[in-house]
Amino acid sequence: MSLTSDQRAGWTRFFPVCGWLAAYRREWLPSDAVAGITLAAYAIPVSLAYATLAGLPPQVGIYGYMLGGVGYASLGSSRQLAIGPTSAISLMIASTVGALAGGDAVRYAQIASLAACAVAVLCFACWLFKLSVLVRLVSDSILVGFKAGAGLTIIMSQLPSVFGVAGGGHNFFDRGIRLAGQLGDVNLLVMAIGAGALALLLLGERLLPGKPVGITIVALSILVATLLGLPAAGVPVTGRIPEGLPSLRPPTFGLVEFDDLFPLAAGCVLLAYIEGVSAARSFAAKHDYGLDVRQEFLGLGAANLAAAFGHGYPVAGGLSQSAVNDNAGARTPFALVICSVALALCLLFFTSLLTNLPKAVLAAIVFAAVYRLVDVRTLLRMWKVSRIDFLAATIALVAVLLLGILQGVLLASIASIFLLLARASRPNVAFLGRLPGSGRYSDSARHQDVEPLPGVIAFRPEASLLYINADSVLEAVFSVLSRSHDVRLVACDLSAAPYIDMAGARMLRDLYDDLASRHVVLCVVGAHAQVRDLLRAEGLAEKTDSAKWMQSLDRVLGDAPAK
Repeated sequence: MSLTSDQRAGWTRFFPVCGWLAAYRREWLPSDAVAGITLAAYAIPVSLAYATLAGLPPQVGIYGYMLGGVGYASLGSSRQLAIGPTSAISLMIASTVGALAGGDAVRYAQIASLAACAVAVLCFACWLFKLSVLVRLVSDSILVGFKAGAGLTIIMSQLPSVFGVAGGGHNFFDRGIRLAGQLGDVNLLVMAIGAGALALLLLGERLLPGKPVGITIVALSILVATLLGLPAAGVPVTGRIPEGLPSLRPPTFGLVEFDDLFPLAAGCVLLAYIEGVSAARSFAAKHDYGLDVRQEFLGLGAANLAAAFGHGYPVAGGLSQSAVNDNAGARTPFALVICSVALALCLLFFTSLLTNLPKAVLAAIVFAAVYRLVDVRTLLRMWKVSRIDFLAATIALVAVLLLGILQGVLLASIASIFLLLARASRPNVAFLGRLPGSGRYSDSARHQDVEPLPGVIAFRPEASLLYINADSVLEAVFSVLSRSHDVRLVACDLSAAPYIDMAGARMLRDLYDDLASRHVVLCVVGAHAQVRDLLRAEGLAEKTDSAKWMQSLDRVLGDAPAK
């Protein structure tokens, strides 16, 4: 039985791979091939560095790029987004899984893979229940602070590898104190290698943007380390990396309780989805195609499920690797498949070449990847433009520095919601006056030249009237009323209140009762359709003149000049 066009459209909606493969053009293949190979060259050093940051064997990072890319290419809706380990998630794994594994390296790797599986399950649940809207509750200001805190924490975690000391500590400040106490043991040779690699990375980033500078520096450092016998001189290196592809099997269940694993998985989902969708949206806008933000949960879930079955740890889409993929000419997700093939060939035949890679070089790669997360310019702009946004960013930054990546992102998310509620709880209430020579009314606090309205208080709540802000609006009106004399009419302009709930309607009823005891008339104007329905349901049609609800303030008060 053949499928109808509507059925085919529904099928490709849930499985985008069917859509882009069916529409694939032969002339796109060279661009996707170049992009895939370039992405693989970028991914090798970065994935080795991030796996080391996560406390896992270096090849596990390559597993994440290789399998995660194939998984996302099957169900993701972005054409340029690249999937792999990220710095923040890697540090989150390092700071959380260690306590769960109890010092057992095998158990550590198994729990990391189980975390990827839990991320996949949560992603599928978020897709099923259409929870993409919940992620929007995390504001951009919170993300700026979180990224800055994550960047500083990651940099601090890598300084011991650059200095050739043991390091240690539980958070940014603890690591800094311990590092300061170990400065007398700095290995100058290791520090020279790390500083040199970092300088070359930053210089290459500036002079050769979009080029595989990282893999070139890795190859150069391995050559120098081998020729000069640096491992024998005490320079830490990655050591032997096992050849071959990972065996595919389900992660080991029952290692930890669900309530121990859930915060880690939830934090990873939050980070991965926000970062991935933000990057994917930018490329969708650049190339003028639609992005299905709900479908991104399926793409991210498939990527993490594939990584979990291949002994990897949670992966996400990132802006830096996606920019590499896009700048190299990626036209479709097939570039991710080619990247995976290239990484598989590396695992099969070339891992022995990575044996003498200095760990200080990997630390420098992490440095070069994360220093841009500390966006000082944006933080300063927030301080000048919006102090509440600066406060939100500061809360997130300090939370990450004090509590770590996982607890920091969860606390920052809660803080974002509370700040949103705090903003909504105290909306601006504009007390209106007439603009001279016109029938228009404006906020007297913003326009000092407005004419007062004798015997009239006209106010306009500039937000929906809800349970969270109804009392503050009422308090503002009573405050003005207490300072006014000979008031005959209070006019409530609801034109800027698109929604009202029962608490908001009760607030207007309480206001009516108080004004009636003072022999003052309450008039409601500019009410929208839904607002009028609730006002009637709350009995305000009998208390106020409902014929005026749809009229403008100018129509009700008239155009007569103030006396």
